[in-house]
Amino acid sequence: MALSKVNPNLITQGASGRKNLIINGAMQVAQRGTSTTGITGTGYRTCDRWHLQISTLGTHTVTQETLTSGNAYNDGFTKAFRVDCTTADASPSSNDHIFFQQKIEAQNLQHLAYGTSGAKALTLSFWVKSNKTGTYEIMHYVADSGRQVNSTYTISSANTWEKKVLSIPADTGGSGINNNNGEGFRSLFYLAVGSTRQSGSTPSSWSAYAVGNEAPSQTVNIGDSTANDWAITGYQLEVGSVATDFEHRSYAESLLACQRYYEIIAKP
Repeated sequence: MALSKVNPNLITQGASGRKNLIINGAMQVAQRGTSTTGITGTGYRTCDRWHLQISTLGTHTVTQETLTSGNAYNDGFTKAFRVDCTTADASPSSNDHIFFQQKIEAQNLQHLAYGTSGAKALTLSFWVKSNKTGTYEIMHYVADSGRQVNSTYTISSANTWEKKVLSIPADTGGSGINNNNGEGFRSLFYLAVGSTRQSGSTPSSWSAYAVGNEAPSQTVNIGDSTANDWAITGYQLEVGSVATDFEHRSYAESLLACQRYYEIIAKP
């Protein structure tokens, strides 16, 4: 009996039963190149799907870093997204900020049932490294409902890969996530922030978004010295209250998922 063939175009985020809601969490795919220097603004650079937003807070280099040792490497990760400060800004203005994020397409998140009594809790896990120890803040944000909840994590040892596991509560309130190809959910990892986004308090439950509540607990500014860097890999966002082993995908599958959002067309 002949074996049926699987259409590779059907391997998309969520539709194939994949547990990781994130695309390219192992930072393997970098269609735009492996390094970009002189960055002072916002954009997608190096590792696909990952966006770094900078608002007048120093100059930076972004790299798809190759790992050859350390805890993350020992856990099976050979690539990371890395930010290096090359021109410092030790006194950011009130509206200045740097954050790292991936926007997840709304129609891939309908099973979260946000805005209903059956809404699902999430678990976020990742490996992170920086020379800057201290408290970092993450704002989880749903654009359609205009709601947020925050998490914090601490880098305890400089220049050491540390694994973090964070719980994100279910959002049973709000209007939920629309079933379309717009933004559904994102987690904003703050690397530096001015006073405007620190004037409120850190929300531990879902509530209406407020700019002052974006990163009140952030103590670190990676833009304050050219010695500073921050790197991340093994990023997994999954349904449930327990972090499971990272879902390693083949390079081909990750590339295909990335090409929905960015594809290089070779000239003849």
